Amino acid sequence: MMAFPAAPCLHLQDRAPAWVNCQPRIRREMARGFRAAKDVSKTYKSRRFGLVKCSSGSEIGIGDFIGGDLLRFDLERWLSDVEEHKALAIYTPHEGGYEGRYLTRLRYQGYYFLDLTGRGLGDPETTLTKIHPVCPPHVGKQPIARWYFPPEVDYRLQALPPNAKGLVVWIIEAKVLSKSELQFLAMLPTLRPKVKVIAECGNWRKFMWKPLKEIAGLTEEGA
Repeated sequence: MMAFPAAPCLHLQDRAPAWVNCQPRIRREMARGFRAAKDVSKTYKSRRFGLVKCSSGSEIGIGDFIGGDLLRFDLERWLSDVEEHKALAIYTPHEGGYEGRYLTRLRYQGYYFLDLTGRGLGDPETTLTKIHPVCPPHVGKQPIARWYFPPEVDYRLQALPPNAKGLVVWIIEAKVLSKSELQFLAMLPTLRPKVKVIAECGNWRKFMWKPLKEIAGLTEEGA
């Protein structure tokens, strides 16, 4: 029987892999890391963290946990305040969209809307209750003309259907209006009983509102 030479051993036992030689160092680093993490955890446990409340002026309610942006628990109070004060200053979140739910609830009640912007309103008394002139841009190529338009509020009141509950004048960007202009808007429901006024006077973390007379300084609280 023929004898074959022994195959050379391919395992280099005298040259261990690099990761085998560095195992003690890795173990030391891991032990040092565990000790540091344990000390950090003790530090955090010893600290006291206060409760952060995002709601201002009111306690945290159920609406802060179960879809407060969809379930508006203050809609009934919104309707009653609109009927009671007749002119409200609202403050909406910066991202927008929340005011649409309150507008829709008023529409369900039978109100019609006149949407205006405070930046292009001009004189509120003249624009809303009197025949007012409007000068279209001539762009330097046409003669300067002046057109006259009927009162915005009176014109809409005459066009309301018989079953309408009233007219809501919804003014966006009302924060640019002066105090005297806000005072006229607050008194407009007195001059036109079927008119309600909603003015967007600023922004806040949550949708909130106040009587417009208070914001305009017509009450002792707003003075």
